[in-house]
Amino acid sequence: MSNKFLTVQEIARAALPILHDNLVFPALTYRNSTSEYNKKGDVVQVRKPPMYTADEFDGEINLQDVSEENVLVTLDKIADVSVELTAKEMALNLSDFTKQVLEPAAVAIAEKINRDGLALYRDIPYVCGEAGTTPSGIGAFAQAAKVLNDNKAPLTDRACIWNSTALAEFQSDANIVNAEKCGTTKALRNGAIGKLIGFDNYTSHQICNHTKGSASGSLSVKTDAEAGAEMISVSCESGTLVKGDIIAVKGKTYTVKNDTTADGGVMNVNIYPAVPAEGFAAGDEITLTDSHTANLAFHKNAFGFISRPLEKARGAESYVTSYNGITLRVTFGYDIATKKQTMSVDTLYGFKTLYPELAVRVLG
Repeated sequence: MSNKFLTVQEIARAALPILHDNLVFPALTYRNSTSEYNKKGDVVQVRKPPMYTADEFDGEINLQDVSEENVLVTLDKIADVSVELTAKEMALNLSDFTKQVLEPAAVAIAEKINRDGLALYRDIPYVCGEAGTTPSGIGAFAQAAKVLNDNKAPLTDRACIWNSTALAEFQSDANIVNAEKCGTTKALRNGAIGKLIGFDNYTSHQICNHTKGSASGSLSVKTDAEAGAEMISVSCESGTLVKGDIIAVKGKTYTVKNDTTADGGVMNVNIYPAVPAEGFAAGDEITLTDSHTANLAFHKNAFGFISRPLEKARGAESYVTSYNGITLRVTFGYDIATKKQTMSVDTLYGFKTLYPELAVRVLG
């Protein structure tokens, strides 16, 4: 039995702020949450944030529809940390229990959530930088900003998340270091690397490394593809293309949407975006981007983080708490056969790419 200091409610309320403070990617995205209970695998409908175009007023207004576009999101992720508790640990006061048990659990959950979110890089066909070369200098930010500007992304609410190798390059650059001296050091203490060229910059150990497919030989378009087609026929000798591969056709880049294996020297590949107005012709050369680190630069509305509270566990001490779009459940259980007390900390969520054109991979 737990003592009066370690109620499930107090433990849950102590754990949630730690989880919230260690989330990097979700905090920079569009968030959607309600108090409605769900379970893993449920599909929920989420309204996309509207995007408008500002017109020049020339005597008559141009009415734009209020966007009501909805997307379906599968709540397919549960991050869970379950631990066995001894009588000694249950006898700790809340402060010591938080430090010894809750904080490591909450950090581990945050790392999983960040990793799952950053894996959305696979949906993004827009790139800058060079695969295999670590981004460095102010130029990396300028290139990312240009891609977003060309795609008409809003100038506010932009962020970059870099891996530790890129961070080290930036911290060694005098121009960036001196720019940071002009502002607060609070961002640095919280894992950020300051604001540059309109981006709030952060680092994460969960930045993904993409390994390209094994497609061999010269790649080319096998048959003509009309404007708007989302699948193209690719000629190659053998091998695979994998989800998240970047291919270039006629100077424009596309992301591969599904794993595909060559059959008889041909692959039918789903791509995003769709084939442009001029179409593809049989024989058009296809270039496959090398394996790379997928640093991300993006506007807030590029990605959505969807969180829903899990139901309280029946037949056990259980408490669910929510704050600022994040939910957390803590459940205590006792196995009389083994005389062991367990604690489970978990959260239910899903991610969705909402506007791919509002993000860019900065290759490294």
